[in-house]
Amino acid sequence: MLRISRLTDYATVLLAALAEAPGRVQTAACLAEQTKLALPTVSKLLKQLQRAGLVTSTRGLRGGYQLARPATEISAAAILDALEGPFAITDCASGHGNCGLEKNCRVGHAWQRLNLTIRRSLHEVSLAQLAGIDSTQIHVLAHERDMKAAAARAQSRS
Repeated sequence: MLRISRLTDYATVLLAALAEAPGRVQTAACLAEQTKLALPTVSKLLKQLQRAGLVTSTRGLRGGYQLARPATEISAAAILDALEGPFAITDCASGHGNCGLEKNCRVGHAWQRLNLTIRRSLHEVSLAQLAGIDSTQIHVLAHERDMKAAAARAQSRS
C-alpha cells in the first residue's frame, strides 16, 4: 500500500499551520500547542524541514520558524522528498541500475510511467491547497479519470 508516514503527515500539519500566518515567526512551542503535537516531535520535524529548505529559523528572543517561500510554491512532492526521500513506487522507478532484474524485466517501464504520473501529480498540489487556503481546487476527479484511462490502456496492451 502506498502510504506516507505519520511523521510526514505531522510535518504537513505543521507546514499548514505556518502557511496560515505567512509573515509570522512562530516558536516550536507555539506550533506544538496550536497543532496538538508533542513538542519533541515538532522540534524534530522543524529541523528536518529547515534542512530541506522548506522553513527558515530565526534565533533569539523573537525567534522561531516560518515558511521559506510562499505556500503556493511548496509542492506535496517537496514535502514528501524532505521527510521520506525521493518518491519511487518500485526500485526501478527511481532510475536505471537499481534492480538486478532490469535487463530482463517486462514490467519496469510501466512502473516507471506510473511513478512519473504520481510524481507529476504530487508536484501539482501545493501546500496552500493541502492547507485549504488556496482557492484553486485540486483536480482530483480529473486525475482519477486520467489514471483510469491509463490503466485501461495498459490492460488492453497485455
